Amino acid sequence: MDNSRVFWTEDLSIAFGGLLAVDRVNLDISRGEILGLIGPNGSGKTTIFNLVTGIYTPSTGDFFFEGESLLGKPAYQIARKGIARTFQISRLCLDLSVLDNVFIGMHYRQKYWLVDAVFRRRLLAREVSQARDRAFSLLGVFNEELVDLAGKPVGTLPQIDRRRVEICRAMAMEPKLLLLDEPSAGMTPEEMTELMQDIKKVQEESEGISIIIVEHDMTVIRSISDRVVALNYGRKIAEGTFEEVSDNAEVREAYLGKRGHRL
Repeated sequence: MDNSRVFWTEDLSIAFGGLLAVDRVNLDISRGEILGLIGPNGSGKTTIFNLVTGIYTPSTGDFFFEGESLLGKPAYQIARKGIARTFQISRLCLDLSVLDNVFIGMHYRQKYWLVDAVFRRRLLAREVSQARDRAFSLLGVFNEELVDLAGKPVGTLPQIDRRRVEICRAMAMEPKLLLLDEPSAGMTPEEMTELMQDIKKVQEESEGISIIIVEHDMTVIRSISDRVVALNYGRKIAEGTFEEVSDNAEVREAYLGKRGHRL
């Protein structure tokens, strides 16, 4: 793992009315690292994702990617810089095929458009062919069976395969930082284990990609994270290895009450 920071925040905050949803949060991630972001419901995890992908604008603070402040930039520019994400609730187009959903993720990298279909058809055809090869390659990293299902509507797939397609769509943007928001939601323990293995495989195949993963299941966080940051009421309350964070009294209290044992 490269020790150089690829992304960091500085006193990142946002308030909705009188509610301070994210309160001066400082976090960072190095190149090639997997950072687990944990906390009870409403602790600010997804809100941080929304801030750093341009969905929300911070009330105060700043965030940086590869040394550049992205504060105030629209979502499409942040995506083009190399930050991609998935969502808690799937944003897949269930009536479209697996392949078409992955193609949607390539939108920001597209060079040729409708006018090129008339005047530069060979260049457009080449780009489509390259996109198809890229999509099949991404699907194959997860599971060769997904390649065989490329023409099937996503809505006909089981939950684990839908999550795989969603991650493939995010990876189609060729990100340097991937934000995964509860990717194992709704899965069985066996499916969660399989998906975590898939995510590790994707990271190994994608040189230097950094991943921030939000998860409620501590088994997932323990198995995949290099480092963990815990939030509560919008504040960072602990940071370190999984063992260090799970042994933190404030973290145990946030999850389990004052008499809580280790997570």
